[in-house]
Amino acid sequence: MAVNPALVVLLVSDFGETAHFADWVGSGPVFHALNGELSRSGIPGRPPLLPPGDLAMACAAVQAAFATLVAYWQSQMTGLGDVLDFSVLDGAAQALDPGFGIAGSATAGVPASKLPRGRPEARFMYPILPCSDGFVRICVLAPRQWQGMFEWMGRPDEFADEAFNKLQNRFASKTLLPAIARFFADKSRHQVEEEAQRFGVPAAAVLDLDEALATEQIRARQAFVRTELAAGVSVPVPNGVIEVDGTRMGMVGPVPPLPEDNIQWHPRSHRAPGTCSAQRPFNGLRVLDFGVIVVGAEAGRLLADQGADVIKVESSHFPDGSRQSRTGGPISPTFATGHRNKRSLGINIKDPRGKAILLDLIRQSDVILSNFKGGTLESLGLDYRSLEAINPRIIIADSSAFGPTGPWSRRMGYGPLVRASAGLTMQWRYPGEDDSFSDAITVYPDHVAGRIGVIGVIALLIRRLRTGRGGQVSVSQAEVMLSHLATKIAAEAAIRAGLELSGDSPQSAVYACAGEDEWCVVTMRDATDLKKVKNLTDGIPLKDWLAVQPADHAVAALQGIGVPAGAMLRVAQLPAFDYYVERRFFRTSVHPHLDEPIIMEDAPIAAAHLPRPPDFPAPLLGEHTAELIRSILGTPDEEIRHLVEAGTLEQFEPAQDRIK
Repeated sequence: MAVNPALVVLLVSDFGETAHFADWVGSGPVFHALNGELSRSGIPGRPPLLPPGDLAMACAAVQAAFATLVAYWQSQMTGLGDVLDFSVLDGAAQALDPGFGIAGSATAGVPASKLPRGRPEARFMYPILPCSDGFVRICVLAPRQWQGMFEWMGRPDEFADEAFNKLQNRFASKTLLPAIARFFADKSRHQVEEEAQRFGVPAAAVLDLDEALATEQIRARQAFVRTELAAGVSVPVPNGVIEVDGTRMGMVGPVPPLPEDNIQWHPRSHRAPGTCSAQRPFNGLRVLDFGVIVVGAEAGRLLADQGADVIKVESSHFPDGSRQSRTGGPISPTFATGHRNKRSLGINIKDPRGKAILLDLIRQSDVILSNFKGGTLESLGLDYRSLEAINPRIIIADSSAFGPTGPWSRRMGYGPLVRASAGLTMQWRYPGEDDSFSDAITVYPDHVAGRIGVIGVIALLIRRLRTGRGGQVSVSQAEVMLSHLATKIAAEAAIRAGLELSGDSPQSAVYACAGEDEWCVVTMRDATDLKKVKNLTDGIPLKDWLAVQPADHAVAALQGIGVPAGAMLRVAQLPAFDYYVERRFFRTSVHPHLDEPIIMEDAPIAAAHLPRPPDFPAPLLGEHTAELIRSILGTPDEEIRHLVEAGTLEQFEPAQDRIK
């Protein structure tokens, strides 16, 4: 950095430069154990089930890229580089399914730390039901979706009570899911999907991986392309997961060779020397956040944490599903976590006056975030081409279940449906048990897809520095998920083509330890690890040795001989685990509308110069409407009052803050 003061250096290790853990060795399954994911994977009363693929490592890589780009942007603004201490466990805990992050709407705001001991029962939230040729999954969450399901079933008297409009009453019913299963029994997967679309019911066939790759959507979007793996053998590989200005950022050729000459650094900063700032990277950036539920919340929070003024644009007529609270309170702990550091604007954009106000805000904004199904922004007149005409510097990021183009672009999609359509749900089962689907409570790929969208936003911000123009970035959640299964897809294709793959794959397993529902994960990488373990246990089989060991003692012994191992931690245990304490991974925050303090993640990475995120409470709906319209557009209070009375604007008005 003496040669290039603006250089950003990313140091990658399994557990970071962490005093008591720097020498530990990890693996994807070990990270699953230590980040709280494993404790939630599986069926109640059964052993925990390792998720398929290598999701922990794939999500951690995205977190590393996001944090590096934030630091790079800061270096462009200040001329000051940074040294980033990236722990793969940190990345997996942040980007896969963070236990203290925002959760799906079906949880009604109950945080994962409040789940009962053992694998929680969550299959009723996003049920998988048999049909004539396999299985289908439905996500009937909002009242309008239930009304669609009710109509589709022929308006049965048994479920005509208005009480069924409430999610919790449907969840509590012992007869509803069996009735839907009988309704689906003689229908094919395709028939269920087609009819569900007509009635506005989110549904998806549960596909295997080959079926997922062969869908008309994946083919139409050319999400995978074939590349030569060996002479005469080509395999499908991901063709990128981001589109910029409608062009896929995919494969353009083989990996280029490294240059033979020494690399010459040419530092470049867009701020004059001597004006280095201690401010957060995105100070001064205004973001209009239309996002909903998890992907929408996460993308906006990531920018808000780094200093952007993120304005959540919302309406009580179409409330964000993540605002649901089982207690009926004004806000839930998971919403408070996912929307910290934002402000809320309540506005009816179907009112011409509301639409005009929104367009005025867009003229003075930098970024728009959304995660609606394809065509939604266009139907509102908020597509990129329309907005570019009034603000050429605007950047729009959209994330949808299946992407903005293709025959499935208008399909409703939630993470559980995407997992079903992309072949992941079919793999997330106990071996040999066809109906043991175990991904119900998982929130994936929402958090990682949100980060990929923000990576695209930062890339366009960098381009805007150089060209002055904005742009559009699009992310398909299904393609993100399939890209994380790329190794398995390529390997299976190579084997079918007759190619013999060399090298032994690491073998991981979950073992019972002493105590009730105590487990640990051990990864054997090679014969050397096997020999080390045999010496440690004096020849006793590892399963038997672990059965009488406390999990933390066993893991300490295995890590002491250099073998990857991790105890299964529950979400509630994470904040007190020494590793997370040493990393300052969590913070405790107080929200004025919650009775108890809440725990949430802190900084996105350990860095020499990046400041830690601020701690402003997540907003109530419309909490900042008057303040925003007044300060940004200069609208007088009297006019704001009239707009609120007319329903064009919505303003949360605690007694002390009413507009006089």
